Amino acid sequence: MNSIPTIPSEAEAAALDSELKGLIADVLGLDPAQAAAFGPDSGLFGHLPELDSMAVAGLLTEMEDRLGIVIEDDDVDGEMLETYGALRAFAQAKLASR
Repeated sequence: MNSIPTIPSEAEAAALDSELKGLIADVLGLDPAQAAAFGPDSGLFGHLPELDSMAVAGLLTEMEDRLGIVIEDDDVDGEMLETYGALRAFAQAKLASR
């Protein structure tokens, strides 16, 4: 039986947004206000010096732990880390498919 991903409510989307921004600030050591200002088009990998290849592993591991998702190696590509909006969409899709 296939399940159809549900569209998150505004409260769920806001909670994910807050959690993801907090997670990014914690892992990368950013000022929480800087992370809170991220919008969908805010650049991540290649734009934030703190987000290097070593930090990507830590970020993905922390996402798995805090969001209760599993990220397979095949899931990781440059597009999902390019912008905050892409990372949030990725997390949202993973949460919907649980």
